[in-house]
Amino acid sequence: MKVHILDDWFDTLRGLPCFDLLKGHDVTVWTDHEPDPVKLAERLAQADCVVLFRERTQVTGELLQRLPRLRLISQRGQYPHVDVEACTDHGVLLCSNRGGEGANHAAAELTFALILSAMRQLPQQMASAKAGGWQMGVGRSLRGRRLGLYGYGRIGRALADYARAFGMEVVWWSSEAGRARAEADGQTIATSRKAFFADSDVVSLHLRLTPETRGIVTAQDLAAMGPRAVLVNTSRAGLIAPGALLQTLDAGRPGMAAVDVFDSEPLTDATDALLSHPNLIATPHIGFVTEDEFDKQFADIFEQVNAYAAGAPIHMINPSVVAR
Repeated sequence: MKVHILDDWFDTLRGLPCFDLLKGHDVTVWTDHEPDPVKLAERLAQADCVVLFRERTQVTGELLQRLPRLRLISQRGQYPHVDVEACTDHGVLLCSNRGGEGANHAAAELTFALILSAMRQLPQQMASAKAGGWQMGVGRSLRGRRLGLYGYGRIGRALADYARAFGMEVVWWSSEAGRARAEADGQTIATSRKAFFADSDVVSLHLRLTPETRGIVTAQDLAAMGPRAVLVNTSRAGLIAPGALLQTLDAGRPGMAAVDVFDSEPLTDATDALLSHPNLIATPHIGFVTEDEFDKQFADIFEQVNAYAAGAPIHMINPSVVAR
């Protein structure tokens, strides 16, 4: 099969063990991002299979109608960036393992790094030191403070272990089913949604982005946080209602945010109102960007390619395509 891999910006995959899974296929790796669907279709004109690098490229009906040869899209996780109905209409099978084994420890580690950075003012202290200003303020310890985790999943549970090792109190909020699972596991559940946001020193979001969770964190939720509280989001920007984070940071509640995700990515406008906000710490969507995590995730993705080539596709999202 002619397999095209999109958006491998640092040409990392060819050097990982998982890449051996594609032996026998004709593989093309694109190391830049092409947002224009017409130009992208020209690149992919001969592709039988397209491998997506998370949500870096949107797969629309406009793109698919220009790719009559395409038969398979292979990726991992949720797929809010893929028009599944259009895939089905154009006879393209989408395969995506949404239940990969184990927690994404890379994302959990970055989340905790952002919590430490915000509470200890690390970016600001570093900038002050390098500018010859020495100390610029006084940070706060984690021990004895409350971490609120929204979403009872594997990344959140890994983060809870890190937080407890630092002496933090951990409380949870989630869907009704998620809260029931957490309670059955002996975890502490906030008494109410409002109390969860109001009483946490740090709130960290760990939900999948689905139609049901899009915009689930509102401006009212964020405004309930304290003026010294920190909101952390390494999951998806779309979990927060449009404009709500900038609005509430401007109002001083929460006092600071630390985020790894934005509504539009890559975000390269240094003057963007949210990115340039003085009370925002930002990283460029690197929660999953480690060699170890790439190797684990793309092993799943490449195994889906091989399964399809062998006539026994796995992790099918629109299986009606193969029944035709």
